[in-house]
Amino acid sequence: MSVDKTVTPIGVREGRVRVVIESVEPSVDGGRFAVKRVAGDTVVVEADCFADGHDVVACQLLWRREGAKAWDIEPMLALGNDRWRASFRVDSIGAWQYTVRAWVDPFLSWRHDFERRIDLDDVRVAALTGAKLIEQAAARAAASEESTLLLAWSRELVKVVKADAALEAIKRLGLDEARGLVAARHPDLSYAQTDPVIYPLTVERERARFSSWYEFFPRSAAGDGKRHGTFADCEDWLPYVQRMGFDVLYFPPIHPIGRQRRKGKNNTLEPTADDVGSPWAVGTTEGGHDAILNELGTLADFQRLLKRAGEHGIEVALDIAFQCAPDHPWVTEHPEWFKKRADGSIQYAENPPKKYQDIYPLDFESGQWPEMWLGLVGVFEYWAEQGVRIFRVDNPHTKAFPFWEWAIARLRKTWPDLIFLSEAFTRPRVMHRLAKVGFSQSYTYFSWRNTKQELTEYFTELSQGPGREYFRPNAWPNTPDILPQALQYGGRPTFMARVALAATLAANFGLYGPAYELLDHRALREGGEEYLDSEKFQLRAWDRERGDSLADFIATLNTVRHENAALQNDAGLHFLDIDNDELIAYAKVTPDLSNIVVCVVNLDSHNVQSGWLQLDLSALGMEPLQSYQMYDAISGAHFLWHGERNFVSLDPHRSPVHVMQMRRHPKREQDFDYFV
Repeated sequence: MSVDKTVTPIGVREGRVRVVIESVEPSVDGGRFAVKRVAGDTVVVEADCFADGHDVVACQLLWRREGAKAWDIEPMLALGNDRWRASFRVDSIGAWQYTVRAWVDPFLSWRHDFERRIDLDDVRVAALTGAKLIEQAAARAAASEESTLLLAWSRELVKVVKADAALEAIKRLGLDEARGLVAARHPDLSYAQTDPVIYPLTVERERARFSSWYEFFPRSAAGDGKRHGTFADCEDWLPYVQRMGFDVLYFPPIHPIGRQRRKGKNNTLEPTADDVGSPWAVGTTEGGHDAILNELGTLADFQRLLKRAGEHGIEVALDIAFQCAPDHPWVTEHPEWFKKRADGSIQYAENPPKKYQDIYPLDFESGQWPEMWLGLVGVFEYWAEQGVRIFRVDNPHTKAFPFWEWAIARLRKTWPDLIFLSEAFTRPRVMHRLAKVGFSQSYTYFSWRNTKQELTEYFTELSQGPGREYFRPNAWPNTPDILPQALQYGGRPTFMARVALAATLAANFGLYGPAYELLDHRALREGGEEYLDSEKFQLRAWDRERGDSLADFIATLNTVRHENAALQNDAGLHFLDIDNDELIAYAKVTPDLSNIVVCVVNLDSHNVQSGWLQLDLSALGMEPLQSYQMYDAISGAHFLWHGERNFVSLDPHRSPVHVMQMRRHPKREQDFDYFV
């Protein structure tokens, strides 16, 4: 049978490429979406790389800033079972890329076989083969000291073979470790395989991973519930927010509020002339999403507030709600952007049985979608130009995924330090898709996870599941829309327990205040989650100096968070065994075990609960019977613990939580300064 030597088999580009690259991690949907990290992180990459037969495979990790022409390269180390690993450090925010290259390495394969040869004739022939491979490596090293070294090595190997040297001498020279490493640095990549996927990596600033949010209605900043607050009034709140340890002050929409179909107090449909309406009903004749409510002040006042907040170590986050009041300018300028009912009128927002008569949703299937997209992204651009760098986005799950992917990527090209929080209390896959397309942080189901089992399962999923590469949870015990049943009936102990859980289970957490620290638990109706006299529809009076305020307790939690690196990351969460279902226990640890925090929370708001807690000391780098100190940052107490099982007891009416820092390796037991 004749063979046509001019034709390459159909679909085969280069049949001499034998290596396979599989299961590259980290990756999100096979590289479709970006993995997330923060500046300063070390990115660890693993892959399965192998080939047919017994030849030796070598691998490299390639990475670069997006747009750079050249790749940085790091050899990957074998972990066993054809798994390989290498890492690189990301030193700046922005878009990065990485991939993996592998090949069957002729020099390493020769070296592997040469080491096992025992027949003198075989060794001589193999040595000459090796000399040729080393000579080729010298050529790839070009004109350099390493090229000279390799060429000399090749010639020396030929010389000892021709001199009839002993087997041991030939092998000792051919297996020279130092020169072998030099040769390996100049591999033959003729038949190398580079993974066709360029894996994207989004690197954000540290606040994307670790932040404490305080939501506050600026219109209530006057404090008496009668006079409309201003940005100048908000400045007076900055020291209070700073003392509690929050670094993000989040405002609901600050835009003009629609007058048509305005809601009254407690969401009634019959407002009075004095009702201020919902800030989420954006826009009226004075302006829309790029305007400021007159009662709050001017743009100059807002910019002054941003500056003053920065002086207190606080960033101001704005709520962007892409929906319009009936009298928003867009309704008349771009009526095609909105959904219509059968009678031709614009459809107001609904989530049956809830109705939002004061809000018109946008139509993302509008034939004018390109113009609408540009108008919407222009809102972010406007506020970014004013100095805002953090945005909480209202209901992003009711807007098209492609819009968010395009908009966030576009915005970060100009402002790579932008942070976006997704407020999407919806189906899990939808929440995760929003995180994949670019949102930095995401609200969670924490508000509705109350039992030990619920909390353990949910936060194990968040910290250890596949979403850990892109989904950063931001845990909130309450919001203006959500007054959970537990807070309605649990009293002060539940308020303390829930905020402690949020602040220690998640690296990002927030609360709606002053409702939270002032223990507002009054519901509009039995069985519902809406606040009575909701601040969404009216001004509220807040007495920050009340004696029962949780402000000091919250400040302690935030201090502990800032003092312990383990609480600044979600990855180090491990739940601990404790023999009481009313107690939940968990540890947060840094990768190097230099910081270990153990938390215990009493989930029973009425009764003292106690139990025996089990620690795996060997996993913490300690001896099974070792003594160590536990410092409780909440009470200031020091406990001397021994071994793996220790007793804890929590009275919810004193403090329902322990947040304990482990202090290890004392020189002598009497060196402990402790009391129980």
